[in-house]
Amino acid sequence: MTLKEDWSAARYLRFADERTRPAAELLARVPLAAARRVVDLGCGPGNSTELLARRFPDAEAIGVDSSSDMLAAARARLPSARFVEADIAHWTPDEAERPDVIFANAALQWLPDHETLFPRLLRALAPGGVLAVQMPDNLQEPSHVAMRETALDGRWRDRLSAATASRAVLLPLERYYDLLTGAGATADVWRTTFAHPLDGLAAIVDWLRATGLRPFVAPLDAAERAAFEADYQRRLASFYTPRADGKVLLRFPRLFMVAKAR
Repeated sequence: MTLKEDWSAARYLRFADERTRPAAELLARVPLAAARRVVDLGCGPGNSTELLARRFPDAEAIGVDSSSDMLAAARARLPSARFVEADIAHWTPDEAERPDVIFANAALQWLPDHETLFPRLLRALAPGGVLAVQMPDNLQEPSHVAMRETALDGRWRDRLSAATASRAVLLPLERYYDLLTGAGATADVWRTTFAHPLDGLAAIVDWLRATGLRPFVAPLDAAERAAFEADYQRRLASFYTPRADGKVLLRFPRLFMVAKAR
C-alpha cells in the first residue's frame, strides 16, 4: 500500500452529514445569484457537487478529483454533472471554460504553496467569479496531535516520521485575506469550530481513517495498520472524556474563505 492508494468513498460517507455541513455553510456565503459553470475542486463522492448543482440549477456542474472510487460514487449520485479525473494540484480550466465558481471543500489543505495556489485559482475564474474554500484547521487538535505522537513513538518512528508532515500547515487567516485582496478580489474569511458528538474513541478513529490517518497507515500492511490504530486509539483516551450522554466531542476547526474576483 502506498500513498497513492485510492480514497474510499464508502468510508468517507460514513459521516456524510457532518462532512457536508461545512460545504453548505460555505456555499451559503457565495454572493452570486446565477452561474453558467461551477467547478467542485476535490469533489470526492459528489456530496458538495450536489449542493452546487442545487444552488445553480442552470449551470454546468463539473467535479474534479484524482480518486476513481470517489468519482464513481459521484457519477452515481449526480449523473447530470460532468466529472473529471485529474490532480487538483495542477488543474486549470481551458480559457473558454473559465468557471463562475471554483468551490473547494476540505481539499486544498493537502496541497503545498498556498501563496502561489490561491492567486492562481483566482486568475482561473471568469470575470466576477467566486473562489470559495473550506479547509480543516485541526493539526493542533488532540485528534491530530495524538496521530503524530503515535507515529513518532518507538516501533513506528522509522517508518512513519515522514507522515507527520504530509499535510500543509495553513497560513494565518490574515495572510489568506492579504493573498486574496492582493490578487484583486474582495474577500470574506472566517474560522468556525464544529463540535461533533461521536460514539466513543473508535468513532474518532473511524472518522479519521477516511482522511487524516491515511498518510500514517499507507506504508503499513493490514496487521500493522490495525496495531497502529489501536495504539492511536489508546492515546486518544488521554484527550477525550465521554460526556454525560456517553458521547465524545470531536472538536473540528475549519477555515473558510470566499473571494470575488473583479
